Amino acid sequence: MSIAPDLALIAEQERELIFPRFTLETAWALGTALRDAALARAAPVAIDISLHDRPLFHAALPGAGPDNADWIRRKRNTVLRLGTSTLGIGLKLTASGETLEGRYGLSLRDHAAHGGGFPLILEGLGCIGAITVSGLPQVEDHGLIVQTLEALLAA
Repeated sequence: MSIAPDLALIAEQERELIFPRFTLETAWALGTALRDAALARAAPVAIDISLHDRPLFHAALPGAGPDNADWIRRKRNTVLRLGTSTLGIGLKLTASGETLEGRYGLSLRDHAAHGGGFPLILEGLGCIGAITVSGLPQVEDHGLIVQTLEALLAA
């Protein structure tokens, strides 16, 4: 099975889901939109929006636990280090038979290549942070972020 279509879709999402500007109010709007979407699905997730130097939004919904917080940390670290979606990284590594450690020298204790980490991209600057969700299967974590970004950026 080819992963090329999935990688192309993720690359397109990263090209299109770009903020023209990003403020603390934008972080709150995005975080609450993610929370509302997760609550509507009764999704037991943790949500995090962080810049490279500080967290801007964090929420844990009913059913999310300490493991989700650690997955958030590891996925966020990967996005901040590589500037791209953790789902895309995971697919590429699976296809090539490589690991985060082998390809990038990243410790699995502090990084994860599982879907649910997405770059926070600012027009003209690139990746300024990470949007992270943990608690659903990895494709659903990724999808929750993408669907919420699409709705927020279209408004």
